[in-house]
Amino acid sequence: MALDDLYRDVILDHASHPRNRGRLDPSDVTAEGANPLCGDELVLFVRLDGDRIAAARFEGRGCSISQASASMMTEAVTGKTVAEVRALVGAFRAMMHGEAPSSELGDLAALQGVRKFPVRVKCATLPWVTLEQGLDDAAAGRPATTVTTDARE
Repeated sequence: MALDDLYRDVILDHASHPRNRGRLDPSDVTAEGANPLCGDELVLFVRLDGDRIAAARFEGRGCSISQASASMMTEAVTGKTVAEVRALVGAFRAMMHGEAPSSELGDLAALQGVRKFPVRVKCATLPWVTLEQGLDDAAAGRPATTVTTDARE
């Protein structure tokens, strides 16, 4: 099996059987994101335990890429500190913009093939920029805002 086929299978599995779908109540961070170009919409919920993400969930609808990315992201960030998550967001964004995936991305590297289709990069990054904005808003004590990929990517 070629690496591209393996990556495609990982994305399809997460899109068909998303992990961590549903509300998280209570949550310390709630953030909404939208990609008007593709019609993707999502709400992220994060529960913190000190400076560590104890749980992350999402609701929403959209293309298979955005849903798979959200599913994979919630798995990847759970248990990490906010600083580790911010570094992971940076590594993911760098990969989506052409850099070689870093080893810390693990299975998230499956999404690197999306960058061959520039219009779909926003689908893959939507959960990530939404999480980043939600963490920023929560840290600053601001109410949650809706992130659109046109504004952040």
